[in-house]
Amino acid sequence: AGRFERTKRSGKLTVVLMLATLISAFGSSFQYGYNVAVINSPSQFIQQFYNTTYVERYGGPMEDSFLTLLWSLSVSMFPLGGLFGSLMVAPLVNKLGRKGTLLFNNIFSVVPAVMMGVSEIAESYEIIIVARIIVGICAGLSSNVVPMYLGELSPKNLRGAIGVVPQLFITIGILSAQVLGISSILGNNTGWPLMLGLTGIPALVELLLLPFFPESPRYMLIQRGDDKTARRALQRLRGWEDVDREMDEMRLEHQSEQAEGRLSVLNLLSLRSLRWQLISIVAMNMGQQLSGINAIYYYADSIYSSAGVPESDIQYVTVGTGAVNVFMTITAVFIVEAAGRRLLLLIGFGICCVSCALLTVALTFQSTEWMPYVSIACVIVYVVGHAVGPSTIPYVVTTEMFRQSSRPAAFMVAGSIHWLSNFTVGLVFPFMESGLGSNSFIIFCFICLATLFYIWLIVPETKNKTFLEISQMFADRNQVEIQVGNAPLKPETGDGREGDAFKVTAF
Repeated sequence: AGRFERTKRSGKLTVVLMLATLISAFGSSFQYGYNVAVINSPSQFIQQFYNTTYVERYGGPMEDSFLTLLWSLSVSMFPLGGLFGSLMVAPLVNKLGRKGTLLFNNIFSVVPAVMMGVSEIAESYEIIIVARIIVGICAGLSSNVVPMYLGELSPKNLRGAIGVVPQLFITIGILSAQVLGISSILGNNTGWPLMLGLTGIPALVELLLLPFFPESPRYMLIQRGDDKTARRALQRLRGWEDVDREMDEMRLEHQSEQAEGRLSVLNLLSLRSLRWQLISIVAMNMGQQLSGINAIYYYADSIYSSAGVPESDIQYVTVGTGAVNVFMTITAVFIVEAAGRRLLLLIGFGICCVSCALLTVALTFQSTEWMPYVSIACVIVYVVGHAVGPSTIPYVVTTEMFRQSSRPAAFMVAGSIHWLSNFTVGLVFPFMESGLGSNSFIIFCFICLATLFYIWLIVPETKNKTFLEISQMFADRNQVEIQVGNAPLKPETGDGREGDAFKVTAF
C-alpha cells in the first residue's frame, strides 16, 4: 500500500494526457514552426509570381525596391500577426477556456491556408500578405495557449517534460517545411501554393479530435467554479479515482488568489507580489528572441554558401540543421525534469554566447581555407544550445511562475514581448548586417551574456514545485506575504516585516 500511495502522489503519463498533449501540440504548435520556415525555400518562385502578376496587371515589370518591400511584408506580417494573436490570449482563454480557445483558433489557420492555396489561381499577391497576418494570429495564440493548457493538465512531476512538447512540435514544423521545400518535392514553381496551403491540415486534425479531451481542470474549478467537471477531468487525466489531494491543492490556490481576483495586464504590471516574476519572463522572452536565433536561420544559407557548400546542396544542409534542432529538443523533453529549468537555461545561453563570439571570428577570417567549416560548426552548436534552453524553457517557466488568476495576463505580456522581439529582429537585422557585417553577431553575444547573468542571479529552480510553492519562493524577493484565507502561507504569523525576513532556499 505504501508503494501504491507513493506512485499515486507523483502523476503518471496516462493515455488521455499523452493524446491531449500530442493533438494540441500537432494541431497548434506544429503550424507555428511550419509557417516560420515555409516561406524560405520557395522564396524565389513566390517572388517570381509577384513579378508576373504585376506585369500582367500593369504591363511593365516591378521595380526591385517594390519587390523587396512586398517580400519583406510577406515575411514580417507573420510575427506582426503573432503579436495581435498574443494580445487576444487573455480575453479568449478566460472566456472560452484553454481547449475552447485552441479550437476557435483553427479558424485563423484554415482560412489563410485556403487563401494561400488559391493565391496563384486568383493571381493576387495581396492574398498571401493578408493570409500571413491571419496565420500569424493563429501562431500568436497557439504559442501561448498550448503551453498554458498543457501546464494546467500535467501533474507537477511531468510539467517540465510536457511543457517542452509544444516547442518540440514547433521544431518538427520547421523541419517539415524544410523537407517539403526541397526543390524536387514542393519547393518549385508549381508546388509552392500547395506547400503554403498545407498548414490547414493540422488544424483540421485538431478540430476533429481535441473536442474528445478534457478542458483544463484548473480552469473549470478556479475560474468556472465547476467542481464536478474539474474532478471528472482530473480523474480521466490521472487515470485513478482519488484526486482529492490535487483538488484540495487547487482550492488552496484559489483561496490564496481570491483577494486578487482575475488580473488584467494593467493589474499585473502594478502588483508588487508579481514584480520579479514579470521582469523574469520579459527578460527570458527578450533573451530568447534577441539572442540571434532568427538571424542564424535567416543567414544560415549564406554562411553555408560562403563555406563552399554547392548551391544545390544547401537545402540539404538546412534540413540537417533542422533535424539537429528536433533531436536536441527531444533530448530536452527527457532531461528537463532531471536537470531542472535553471541549469538548462544557463547552459543554453552560455553555449549561444560562445557560439556567437566564435562565429564572428570565423566570419571575419573567412578567407582562411578551413574557417568556413568553423562557421558551419558554430551554427550547428548554436542551434544545439538554443534548443536545449532558450527555445524550450521560457514557456515552461512562464506557466510555473504565475498562478491561475494571473497566468493569462502573464502569457499575454510574455507573448507580446516574444513576437515584438521577433518582429524587431526580422526588421532590423538586414540593416545591421549591411552596416556591421559579421560583427552583428557580437551584439547577440552580449544579449546572451546579459540574459545568462540575469537568470543566474534572479531565476529560481521551479521543477517539481506546486504553483503555490513557486509563488512563495518569489514572495521574499518581492517583499510580500502570500495569504490563504486570513492566514499567511509562511511559517511566520507576525506582520509583514517578519514575513519579509523569511528566507526561501532558492535564493
